[in-house]
Amino acid sequence: MNISIVRPGELGDSERSRWRALQKADPSLDNPFLSVEFAVAMDRLRDYVRVAVVHDGDSIAGFFPYERHSFGIGKPLGGFLTTCHGLISAPELKIDTKALLRAAKLSVFDFDHMVAGQPTFAAFETDVRPAPIMDLTAGFDSWIEQVKANSPKNLKTVRYKERKLGREQGRLRFEYASPDPAVLRTLLNWKSDQYRRTGRVDRFAQPWIVELIDLMHAERSDDFAGVLTMLYAGDVPVAGHFGLRTATTLVGWFPAYDTEFARYSPGIVHHLQMAEHAAKAGLHAVDMGKGGKEYKDWLKSGVLYVAEGRVSRPSATAAVHWIGRTPVNKARTIVLDRPSLYKVADRVLKGFGRVRTTLQSDSPPDTVVKEPSGAR
Repeated sequence: MNISIVRPGELGDSERSRWRALQKADPSLDNPFLSVEFAVAMDRLRDYVRVAVVHDGDSIAGFFPYERHSFGIGKPLGGFLTTCHGLISAPELKIDTKALLRAAKLSVFDFDHMVAGQPTFAAFETDVRPAPIMDLTAGFDSWIEQVKANSPKNLKTVRYKERKLGREQGRLRFEYASPDPAVLRTLLNWKSDQYRRTGRVDRFAQPWIVELIDLMHAERSDDFAGVLTMLYAGDVPVAGHFGLRTATTLVGWFPAYDTEFARYSPGIVHHLQMAEHAAKAGLHAVDMGKGGKEYKDWLKSGVLYVAEGRVSRPSATAAVHWIGRTPVNKARTIVLDRPSLYKVADRVLKGFGRVRTTLQSDSPPDTVVKEPSGAR
């Protein structure tokens, strides 16, 4: 085998077709963040995006998309924006990781949402976690029965709030795969507000991320598309979501709602209707991603597995990187493992968000309220 490094945008039609064929042949790769379209879009916006093309004789055996940052620090494609990464290849392919890093000019590659069990990276996995999914292969009715079994009280409460929302605010209407940019802007504004309220960094303050979402929203093919959904009460939008899909899997990305309607739990109402419409559109699963949200536990009807870990070559850069990253990763794992700690951390961040909002509203126009060190 030999490995060549190119930018995703430099891949020809035959190479892109090979990427899609490898992805479709392995169910564990059925995730739009592993699609060539996502890699090409990232390449248009970020100079550090690369893909290692693995050749086996005259044929291409695999593709490894990644980001190469200063000092040879390697990161997954899309980094903190994505919920899945890995090697796009036949399931049994195993590459010498040191040779891969050497070809990619990387000192270290740190991953936290790797497709679990890939032979190339399995020996370097330090933690494997479940990512809950809505399994729609047997249809919506079968899935909703599982949700009812998970928590009949929760489902009954949400259905009651759904009826109440329609009765008090106007007949409910759900729009699936909206092409309207104005609807997308409404959703992103809600999400920005949520980031600020909960003490998180507003991702949409970075123009390139907004541009990426616009590019993804414009993608429409059988194999890959951006999917914008919106729940309306009368003519008023109340909750929505923007995610990406392959031919069969929709991945959760940016859900948000209008806090004016919070008493109706519009986000969960939206998720139930989104699952129904996704099933009607022929999708087999909605991947909700790993994370500590309680609603995922009772909406799930299956799980996928993603891994955390680290691959490195001996170097001063790799050593410094290990010192800086390992304590952070361990702390995050401890918090995610303990619901009580997760709730405390969430409350602290929300408290900070309220304080920051107050300070910003009271500050002179040119005053900047800085993020605390380590805010996410």
